[in-house]
Amino acid sequence: MKQKRFWLIVTILIAVTALSYVYFFRGKESAVQYRAVKVERGSISSFVTANGTVNPVITVLVGSQVSGTIQKLFADYNSRVKQGELVAQIDPALFQAQVSQAKAKVENAKAAFLTGQADIATARSNVEASKANVSKAKVSVEDAKRNFGRALELFSRNLISASDRDSAQTAYDSAVAQLEAAQAQEKASDAQLDSAKAKLEAARAGIKQAEAELELAQVNLNHTKITAPVTGIVISRNVDVGQTVAASLQAPTLFTIAQDLTEMQVDTNVSEADIGKVAIGQETTFTVDAFPNLTFRGKVTDIRNAPMTIQNVVTYDVVIQVKNPDFKLKPGMTANASILVAYKENTLRIPNAALRFRPDFARREAATSQKDSAPATATTSSPSALSAEQVLERLKGELKLTTEQQAGIFRILKDRQNEIQVARKAGGPEEAKAKAKELRASNRIKIRALLTEDQKKKYDQMEQRPDTSQGPSPVYKVWTPVPEGRPVPVEITTGISDGSFAEVISGALQEGQEVITEALGGNNKPGATQTSPSMRGFR
Repeated sequence: MKQKRFWLIVTILIAVTALSYVYFFRGKESAVQYRAVKVERGSISSFVTANGTVNPVITVLVGSQVSGTIQKLFADYNSRVKQGELVAQIDPALFQAQVSQAKAKVENAKAAFLTGQADIATARSNVEASKANVSKAKVSVEDAKRNFGRALELFSRNLISASDRDSAQTAYDSAVAQLEAAQAQEKASDAQLDSAKAKLEAARAGIKQAEAELELAQVNLNHTKITAPVTGIVISRNVDVGQTVAASLQAPTLFTIAQDLTEMQVDTNVSEADIGKVAIGQETTFTVDAFPNLTFRGKVTDIRNAPMTIQNVVTYDVVIQVKNPDFKLKPGMTANASILVAYKENTLRIPNAALRFRPDFARREAATSQKDSAPATATTSSPSALSAEQVLERLKGELKLTTEQQAGIFRILKDRQNEIQVARKAGGPEEAKAKAKELRASNRIKIRALLTEDQKKKYDQMEQRPDTSQGPSPVYKVWTPVPEGRPVPVEITTGISDGSFAEVISGALQEGQEVITEALGGNNKPGATQTSPSMRGFR
């Protein structure tokens, strides 16, 4: 009897406990009101935002190649100039004097050349005279030799005296001496001719040198006239009249000319986390502080590979081309650009607030659960969920990779996977996720370097898809209202997001179905009614 009474009391206590839980907890939870919105179809645009500077496409610095004092200025700020038009004049007096001096040197060299020609003519005459003297001396030697021979023969016959023989010999010796003197004079005349020729060549070289100095002086004189190298608009003037410019080390900049202000470009700094989404040809919009209500449109024309690191933040220069027919954009303006990296029309979408929402009872259950140590609201797939082999297979199938390309890309992906695993062992999932984000941009650049132009275009398209080549799409848990009951979780896969809405790729959500975005608090009054169609009370 006592045992039956004991079990009866235990049963009653269990029943009271259960009723108390339902009353105090489930009743309390059912009194919570939620704001819910309907799942709808619409367009989603995903943007990458960046700041940049408006610059002319071509900017020319006009300098001076000679030093001197600015005598006149023919252009000022905002002056429109044509190619070859005079924009400044450096005092030419010194350079004009140098030209005159060089001209005098040319005339002097020409006079020396004429003198050299006269000397050659004289030397040639002397040579001819010397040759004639030599010929005459040879004839005299032959005649004296014959006379001397006859005198010897006559002397041997005792027909002439010794004095006559000696006279004949003296005459012969004198003729020989005169011949030698004439030959020496001939050699001297030849030497004078050679000397005159050498002087003439030196005079000719002196003319060329003097003419070169004259040309240099004339070029320097011409450089005193500063002309515009291109047709454009002067956007900067750095000198005034009377100012001295020195061009000894480098050409000083006098003017800055923008070739065409109707064509401008915006040099933006895109972070390494977003550079993988940007591709050439993407549409962009930007605003400037001077016209906050005016939106300018352009296209991405260049993505420069040179990194810029400022305070450990790595960015890349993305060049945006823009038309400027009314000259509203000025060089140096700060632009706030938005690059359209993905666009979807008529796609299923939900507010981002629904992805962040989680009811209190789910939080309590998650806190007490030993299995779920991470938040249950939005569990993003691990950055390294796909192995290097799986990613390579995906790229190989869509890009038609060659054997060499496969080997190079596999090394890149394998290194990335190893680095992420090391980061996970060192700091856990968060560290691995941060490492994957850090490597994403650099690995994309390395992979693109191995591809052809057509493969690069396809690869960029793959990067813009929700299911990218780096891993699967994010998986989230959203909550749908149930009349007079707890909200029900629904798992979905999301795609691109514009900051307010996210694309729903897969899941049990249907168009028109409601999802909860926030909890509005409790309402325990018996006659409470809903304040709007978007507010639901569940008991």
